[in-house]
Amino acid sequence: MKLVRKDLEKDNAGQVTLIPEEPEDMWHTYNLLQVGDSLRASTIRKVQTESATGSVGSNRIRTTLTLCVAAIDFDSQACQLRVKGTNIQENEYVKMGAYHTIELEPNRQFTLAKKQWDSVVLERIEQACDPAWNADVAAVVMQEGLAHVCLVTPNMTLTRAKVEVNIPRKRKGNCSQHDRALERFYEQVVQAIQRHINFAVVKCVLVASPGFVREQFCDYMFQQAVKTDNKLLLENRSKFLQVHSSSGHKYALKEALCDPAVTSRLSDTKAAGEVKALDDFYKMLQHEPDRAFYGLKHVEKANEAMAIDTLLISDELFRHQDVATRARYVRLVDSVRENMGTVRIFSSLHVSGEQLGRLTGVAAILRFPVAEVSDQEDDSSSEED
Repeated sequence: MKLVRKDLEKDNAGQVTLIPEEPEDMWHTYNLLQVGDSLRASTIRKVQTESATGSVGSNRIRTTLTLCVAAIDFDSQACQLRVKGTNIQENEYVKMGAYHTIELEPNRQFTLAKKQWDSVVLERIEQACDPAWNADVAAVVMQEGLAHVCLVTPNMTLTRAKVEVNIPRKRKGNCSQHDRALERFYEQVVQAIQRHINFAVVKCVLVASPGFVREQFCDYMFQQAVKTDNKLLLENRSKFLQVHSSSGHKYALKEALCDPAVTSRLSDTKAAGEVKALDDFYKMLQHEPDRAFYGLKHVEKANEAMAIDTLLISDELFRHQDVATRARYVRLVDSVRENMGTVRIFSSLHVSGEQLGRLTGVAAILRFPVAEVSDQEDDSSSEED
């Protein structure tokens, strides 16, 4: 993402002009937009024209519109973002108050105005404009006959290809059908890797599977690379890292990212940091449950006691349409940081973010034990009795 201009007042009202450069920048933009914001961008509008003879025709004309945002639609797989709203600035082709949809695209600038730019939104702009935040991890999660080729970016786990091949069972004295199908499957996975993984950016390619599938696949891939003199694969051989997973489904990627060999290799990536934080939370919940809280009310109570060491919070919560509810989450984040705690904002499109979402989307690892909220409420009610 490229920041073109930033004009903010002392009360944090104002506007920023940005140019999305990568598909992932569409995800950042989706998280920046809120209902009620003002969005200015170029769009194509179909305009009816009437000639001198009275015949009516229509032309597609590119014009710049300013909309009051009413609805936001994001397609995570295609990384497409559509914003619907009413026109709030005079335009020769579109009437004031007319409803219109703008489709935001990479490499086309837009200006976003808000009445209040909070700390979470401003931090996202900083992250989006930092060139170090790239899709530097790829993963192939596989089992016999099924493979998912994924890109793990700082904010998303994108499935780039799904390979499915029916593998017949081995028959006594005749394994030829099984072996041929397996070879065909491996070949399709190799093609998907070459088509979807940019080795100029990717630092590491995880190959995860149950059993010996990953070893057999890697042996096949590099034997074929030597036979065909495939320089792309041979030069990047050191980037491939084999790890265990329970299956070839996408959700098994979390297990692969938890592997100690992987976390040390990916120590500088946001994805690995999120997975470790969530893993630490679950360990704490198991061994010291009074130092692991989840749910907004419980976490806020721990924060009042200045007990939060690490706050885990899903970015999905900051897209809440109710302004007061969103402000409550922002206050929690700001307060934890003021109390020298660490805040990790999880992407709801990451496997770790999906898991946090099932835990209400907010959790905390505490510095010291804090009494449960329900326990305190019970004590106060018994005193009243």
